[in-house]
Amino acid sequence: MRDVSVAFLLTTLIVVASPGTGVLYTLSAGLSRGRRAAVVAAFGCTLGILPHMAAAIVGLAALLYASSLAFQTLKVLGVLYLLFMAWNTVREHGALRLEQEPDGRTPRQVIVRAVLVNVLNPKLSIFFFAFLPQFVPTHSAHRLLTMVELSSLFMLLTFGIFVAYGLAAAAVRDRVIARPRVLAWMRRTFAVAFVGLGAKLALAER
Repeated sequence: MRDVSVAFLLTTLIVVASPGTGVLYTLSAGLSRGRRAAVVAAFGCTLGILPHMAAAIVGLAALLYASSLAFQTLKVLGVLYLLFMAWNTVREHGALRLEQEPDGRTPRQVIVRAVLVNVLNPKLSIFFFAFLPQFVPTHSAHRLLTMVELSSLFMLLTFGIFVAYGLAAAAVRDRVIARPRVLAWMRRTFAVAFVGLGAKLALAER
């Protein structure tokens, strides 16, 4: 990866480490079900980025930008899913349901929810459509290959940082379980955060 610049690495680290739906879901998985679920959630969130990366590389993200109907449809689905997660969290059936047995939910269920968190966000496609080309040298003879390499590196860093978030949350899991009031406060906080992210997505413009 000779075309990887320091600017790309720094920008990627800032983007990935910034709190968002993927970070929030991975944190909740670590708190809810421990280290294994945290790693699985991080993997699922990373997979959820793949369709947006592919869309940006092949130019399909331009369709979302040009088509108001396509963008609005995906945006509405994303908002509804975030509100669904917020409701389930408050009802203790969602993202922040702590159990004594860490593996109460199957890895497949965790991955599916994690993937949906990122797939149903049209802003990601547009972001990568504008983000990736900036770091592809104009003199490069293999621009498509360079974009694939940069995308792969972005996903690798995403997985690593999300795992770190999730393992940090899992490390304090036992303390949270032992304090019901803290758990109740955290559940409300996560629910509000999901609603806030949903509102932010709802107000997003192309």
